[in-house]
Amino acid sequence: MAESKADSSLTMRRLCVFSFYDSNGVVDEYVTYFLKEMSRYVERILFYSNGPLGRDAEITLRGLGYEVIQRSNVGFDVLAYKEGLHHIDFDKDGRYDEVLMVNHTCYGPIFPVEELFSAMSQRRCDFWGITAHFEMPPNPSTGTTLYQLDSNFIAVRKDLLRSQAFRKYWEAIEESTTHEAATQSHEAVFTKYFTKLGYVCESYLDCTKYGTLHPAIDDIDETIIDRNPILKRHALFSDPRTLEHNAVDLPRALRVIEDTSDYDRSMIWKNIVRSADLRTLNTNAALTSVFPDVRLKEGEYPRDRECVAVCAHVYYTDMLDELLALTDTIPCAYDFIATTETPEKKQAIEDKVRGRKNVANVIVRVVEQNRGRDMSSLFITCRDLFLEDRYDVVCRLHTKKSPQVAAGRANGFKRHMFENLLNSPGYTANVLDMFHDNPWIGIAVPPLVHIGYPTMGHVWFNNLPRAAELATVLDLKVPMDSDTPVGAFGTMFWFRPKALRKLFTHPWKWTDFNAEPHHVDGGLAHVLERLICYVAQDARYTTQQIISSHLAGRNYAMLEYKLQRLSASLPNGDFNYGVQILDEWKLAGYRNKPDTSQVAEQVAAAGLQQPTIRQAWGEVMLAIKRSIAHRSPGATNLLRPVYRSIVGKK
Repeated sequence: MAESKADSSLTMRRLCVFSFYDSNGVVDEYVTYFLKEMSRYVERILFYSNGPLGRDAEITLRGLGYEVIQRSNVGFDVLAYKEGLHHIDFDKDGRYDEVLMVNHTCYGPIFPVEELFSAMSQRRCDFWGITAHFEMPPNPSTGTTLYQLDSNFIAVRKDLLRSQAFRKYWEAIEESTTHEAATQSHEAVFTKYFTKLGYVCESYLDCTKYGTLHPAIDDIDETIIDRNPILKRHALFSDPRTLEHNAVDLPRALRVIEDTSDYDRSMIWKNIVRSADLRTLNTNAALTSVFPDVRLKEGEYPRDRECVAVCAHVYYTDMLDELLALTDTIPCAYDFIATTETPEKKQAIEDKVRGRKNVANVIVRVVEQNRGRDMSSLFITCRDLFLEDRYDVVCRLHTKKSPQVAAGRANGFKRHMFENLLNSPGYTANVLDMFHDNPWIGIAVPPLVHIGYPTMGHVWFNNLPRAAELATVLDLKVPMDSDTPVGAFGTMFWFRPKALRKLFTHPWKWTDFNAEPHHVDGGLAHVLERLICYVAQDARYTTQQIISSHLAGRNYAMLEYKLQRLSASLPNGDFNYGVQILDEWKLAGYRNKPDTSQVAEQVAAAGLQQPTIRQAWGEVMLAIKRSIAHRSPGATNLLRPVYRSIVGKK
C-alpha cells in the first residue's frame, strides 16, 4: 500500500470493502483522504464503484494501490458488500482478523483514526460500528437499548466472518430496487439478527447517552465533541424541516471541527456543492456571517495579503461620494474600476477618485450601450480584467436609486446592500479575513431582502424559465432551488473572479439585454442576478451571506414577526404541520387554475383531479382537523359541526 502501517500496538489484519457511488463518476478528495488514512490500519481495500468511474478517478485509485471493481448501480451498498465478501470467499482461508464494510456517505476521519482502532481493539466483541440508532428512545430506568449499528461503518471479526450463519445471512440477501427496501433487507435487521444468535456487538460511541433516536444526525454536534471520527454527509443536504424539528445543530458541529480537528474542511465544501440544493445547504450549515464593526482578528490588517478591487457601475454620479465613503472602509490598497455611459461622466469619476485613500489604480471605461446596466457592464465591458486572474477578491457596487419604487423601500434596499458589504473598516476587514481563511467561499452576498419586498418564497418571479434555459447554455451541473434561490439580489456582492469564470468567458452581446427603459423582470439582467451564486456553485465554491450586526437585529425581529404571524393563523405552532396545511391549500388552488395554465398542465400530467372550490376547502379543513386531532384529541368532537358545515357533510 502507498501508506505505511501503524505501530505494532495495532497489529490486527484488516480488509475494507468500500462502497462508492457518484452520478458523475467523480471521486472527490474527501474519499481518497479517508482511504489513505484507513490504509494505515487496513492492509487491503476493495473499492466497489456502483456505476462507472471517470478515467482520472480510476487512475488515482489504482495508483494508491486499491483494487477497483466497477459494478452496475443495483442493490445499493448492500450488494456491493455482498460481492466483496464473496470476492474473499468469506475469508475461508483465515487471512483477516477484521473485515470492514464502509461507504462514501461520511467525511473523515475528523480525528486520528488511530483513536478508533486503538479503542476498539481493546473491546471484546464479534462485530462493531462507530455509531448506532434506535427503534425507540433508550429507556434510562430499564436499560432497554433496542438499537442497530449505523451501516456506513461496520467491522466484522473473524469468528463471525467465517461462520456459516454469516454466509447464510448474505446468501439470502437479494437485489433491492429502492433505498428503503435495501435498508429493510440489511441495516434494519443485521444487528438484531446476529445478537439474537449470541454474537456480541459494540458501538465506538455510547449512543445511549444522547437520548435521541439517531445520534449521528440528531446529536451530530455532541458526537463530534465526543470525537466521533466521521461526519454524516446527509446532514448537509437533508430537508431543513427535519433538522429544525429535531433541533439538529450542524453549524455547531462544524465549529467544533474547526476548533479541535486538523481535518481540511475544504474537502467537505468542494464535494457537497456539486450536488446540494444551495438554499438547503446554506440553511443547514448556517452559511451566514454576522459581522461586528470591529475586526475579529487581533493586530493590524496585512495590507499586502491579497489583491483587491472595487468594480462599480456609476450611472448616477451624484452618488459617487456615498459610494467612495463605503470603499474607504477597505483596509488595504485596491484598484477602483468603474463603468459609466458618457465620456463626461468618465472624466468626473476619474477626477473624484484619483488620490483617494487606499486607491492604487483608477480604471474607468465607457460602456458601448447602457442596456443591461450594471450586469452588462460587468460581464462585457470588464470581462478582460477578471479573466486575467489579477484580483483575488472584488467588491461589485453600483449607484442604486430604484426610482420605480417608493422612496422608503428604495432607500431600505440600498442600505441593505451598502451596509452589509462595506459597513465600516472593521466590518470590511472581517469580510476580507473571511475570504482569506475560507478559500472555498466564492461569493459573499447580503441576505435576501424581504422588508418591504414580497420576495420570500417567490423571488424567482418571472425569471425561472429563462434561468433554466441559461443554466443549460452555461452547462451548469448543479440543482436549482425551486422556491427561493440564493442570489445576488440588488446585484451588489463580493466575489472571487475564478468563481464566476463561466460568466466572464461567455460571449455576451449587448443585444442579449433588454433595451432601455425596459429593464424588466424576466430580462437577462434579472436572470443573471439569480444565477450568479449557482455559477459559483458549479465552479465548486460556496456562497456566504454576510450581514452587519445592526441589520441582523432588525431583519431577525421582522422575520420572527412574520413567521409568528403566519403561525398564529394556523391551528398550532408546529412548523412542519403548518407547512403541510399550506402546501395542501396551495395544491388545491393550483388544481383549480384554468387548464391552459402551466401549473394546471403540470398538475394534470401528475394525474391529479380538478375538484370544486368546496372540495378544495374540504382538503384544507381535513388537514386542519388532523392537526387539531394530533394536538388536542378532545377538541375534535367539539369542532365536528363546524367542519361539516364548511365542507357540506351531513
